[in-house]
Amino acid sequence: MKLLLDTHLLLWAAGEPGRLSRSAHSLIENSENELVFSAASIWEVSIKRGLGRDDFQADPRLLRRGLLENGYLELAVTGEHALALDTLPAIHKDPFDRILLAQATVEGMILLSTDHVVARYQGPVRKV
Repeated sequence: MKLLLDTHLLLWAAGEPGRLSRSAHSLIENSENELVFSAASIWEVSIKRGLGRDDFQADPRLLRRGLLENGYLELAVTGEHALALDTLPAIHKDPFDRILLAQATVEGMILLSTDHVVARYQGPVRKV
């Protein structure tokens, strides 16, 4: 199964694996799953790191390189993904979480998220 990881899961998988839930760890370690990260997550880390957010201190260049070296697939943000945003109800206001959900929907993937608000969406999202 193809799994799109939200930004916090990516950061934890790359630098703080002890913060992953048991279910997240199990899904990430299962070799039958394809792990995917979005260019939007790298964008989010770049922006929030620049703003000085304590939970976004990873170097986005190193994060991206490490993910690719560990077999993650990178997903670009396309116009089709952007258009899918208007089909999402206004449950969550974070534009990064919304584009990740739109990407998962369009691409037929499951979005793994740590966010209980994102998990309220109908569709391909699983809170871990």
